[in-house]
Amino acid sequence: MGQKKISILGGGESGVGAALLGKAKGFTVFLSDKGTLQDKYRQVLEKEGIPYEEGGHTPERILDADEVVKSPGIPDNVPLVLELHRRGIPVISEIELAARYTQAHLIAITGSNGKTTTTLLIYHLLKQAGLSVGLAGNIGDSFARQVIEEDHDYYVLELSSFQLDNMYDFRANVAVLLNITPDHLDRYEYNFQNYVNSKFRIIQNQTSEDDFIYYNENEPILAELQKRDIAARQWPISLAKVVEEGGYLNEGILHVHSHGQTMAQAMEELPIKGPHNAINAMAALLVAQSVGIAPDQIRKGLLSFQNAPHRLEPVATINGVSYINDSKATNVDSVFYALGSFDAPVILIAGGVDKGNDYTQIEDLVRQKVKGLIALGTDTGKLTNFFSDTVPAMYATQDLQDALLKAYEWAAPGDIVLLSPACASFDLFRNYEDRGNKFREAVAQLKAHNS
Repeated sequence: MGQKKISILGGGESGVGAALLGKAKGFTVFLSDKGTLQDKYRQVLEKEGIPYEEGGHTPERILDADEVVKSPGIPDNVPLVLELHRRGIPVISEIELAARYTQAHLIAITGSNGKTTTTLLIYHLLKQAGLSVGLAGNIGDSFARQVIEEDHDYYVLELSSFQLDNMYDFRANVAVLLNITPDHLDRYEYNFQNYVNSKFRIIQNQTSEDDFIYYNENEPILAELQKRDIAARQWPISLAKVVEEGGYLNEGILHVHSHGQTMAQAMEELPIKGPHNAINAMAALLVAQSVGIAPDQIRKGLLSFQNAPHRLEPVATINGVSYINDSKATNVDSVFYALGSFDAPVILIAGGVDKGNDYTQIEDLVRQKVKGLIALGTDTGKLTNFFSDTVPAMYATQDLQDALLKAYEWAAPGDIVLLSPACASFDLFRNYEDRGNKFREAVAQLKAHNS
């Protein structure tokens, strides 16, 4: 038998990482991208002498493979992938490939919302404690590339359902499942159970030596737990009741007990706020306990954490009004979390490209907390129609500066101006980062004019 042949579909961070790992393991590698490669990735492939194509796929070259590594952005039902399945050629994710070549302790995090914050917090706690740790998956550098260049003792992996779909033998030493809410259903035949099954792949292959941390008040998780025999040690997190083993929030104090360690931490001292961040923080604390970090080290890491940009990020205070950038909130569930994080009156800036949003989920919270809604986007009709009877004041615009001037006019000291769009950004911006950066710049200009 000759060299193993692998084809790689998609030439982004994960695809190029997989190509490098394949080459390092002596495989014959071919990479194909339907779009245009970024210059930095093209240069890496050329420097390493890895054959590639861009601007289209050549099926016969891709199909001439023992295994295919597919980018998570490519759906399973495109003709090329269906043909691979028909021929019995295994299709895996970069995470699955990389996990074969490391003995590291693998910590995997998934959930419809909160996974980036939780992943970054876990990574920060382990790094602060002096452990050799890598950050990968949906965030950071390619897992496959890190396995070749700097194999760590621990990896903290943020995993989307799309990555999990093409993972089979991967085993998480610690699995964290934060929540499951309807999202990406277009990739799951509009069947919510298919999406639930996908998320639960995070615990496949776990044994009694492993840990499974999950949020106890998420209905889809609880319903699924009733159907399954879970091999791993279970650590529930609750906002509603006291749990013996796991984590719970009681009167503003986080209580976390696992692996013979107990810890209590006042929520108000944390750099991240709100009930959803209580869940994220307790998940991270349970992971830190599971790898044996001492309580004083955990606390030190917890208090020095800085969240990802565009995620409930405080931008400035102008005349007693706080401006918060939550541009990463591209679905209704994220806005639900954001509104739940504040007790002060909110002026909400929302809107953009609506992906079939159901705003009933946030209707009560909007009624309780939002004193003014500013709809920002090229088509704001659905948003303004839905909330026309819910909020005292409403304004629609396609201009971010105009939106902020209106917010400034409405806001009183102690209020919050919150950009939490519930929608994709590509009607007025390149992506959610661009939207968040422009918001920051516009707030800085507003501050310069009014301080």
